[in-house]
Amino acid sequence: MVSEKMEQEWITEFQKYLRVERQYSDDTVKAYSRDIQTFCQFITDNGGAKSFAEINNFDVHVYMSFLYDQEYKTTSISRIISSMRSFYRFLDKSEYVTENPFAYVQLKRQPRSLPHFFYEKEMMALFEATQGDDPLMLRDNALLESLYATGMRVSECIGLEMNDIDYSAKAMLLRGKGKKERYVPFGQYCESALNEYFVKTRQPLMEKYQKDHQKVFVNHHGEPLTAAGVTYILNQIVKRSSLTTTIHPHELRHTFATHLMSNGADLRAVQELLGHSSLSTTQIYTHVTTEHLQRDYRKYFPRA
Repeated sequence: MVSEKMEQEWITEFQKYLRVERQYSDDTVKAYSRDIQTFCQFITDNGGAKSFAEINNFDVHVYMSFLYDQEYKTTSISRIISSMRSFYRFLDKSEYVTENPFAYVQLKRQPRSLPHFFYEKEMMALFEATQGDDPLMLRDNALLESLYATGMRVSECIGLEMNDIDYSAKAMLLRGKGKKERYVPFGQYCESALNEYFVKTRQPLMEKYQKDHQKVFVNHHGEPLTAAGVTYILNQIVKRSSLTTTIHPHELRHTFATHLMSNGADLRAVQELLGHSSLSTTQIYTHVTTEHLQRDYRKYFPRA
């Protein structure tokens, strides 16, 4: 029988595989690891510890029932099963197990919820809340302009470096999931906001606190912004605005895509700009442009 120590080494090998070969981020690796540990704890609590090679289809079936009984969201269950399926695929490839009990798990299908986005008037209210000459206000404005102008993920935002911005081409080099790279253009509003932020905020902060790094967006001590820092700044912008809502950086990505689609952008162009590997992922935005369709209907249909 395989020892617990040996199985922990398998998990460590899997984590290394995700980082090195799949080039996943630390947060993604932690999520996979957490899902594996949660499954192991469930097995231990319900019948005693088993080795990974002893797990069978019945164990997986019981675990699935448990997840549904606990009213986990479908997206959470999908992520957990995906983690375990990938882990067992790695174990099978490494010849540590002979079968993958998660290979043929079927999830209950539920309607996909539409992404939340901001209307153009709401975006104008957010931009108005970042106007001012205060150095950190200039930072907030540049951050908001960049997120909206490119539709970048928050991980791409905090990873953005000075050399990734090409002013001659007016495009940013973004590094997405799996270290995939893409160039996304930006407009004059974003360019102007970045230039003012670099001169009046970033450079003075870097000099004051003697920082030497290439990250574009910094906090009030000149250190690189974190994902939590970006979310905090956006929530502060909302509080200063006339809006009564909450905000998450990903909603600006949804807004970017929705506004492109509403104004006639090609679906495949939006897919390229967002860095989606599958067109089906991008197609969700075709369902959130009803305002544009309703406007055209009322304008052009004689009996609207």
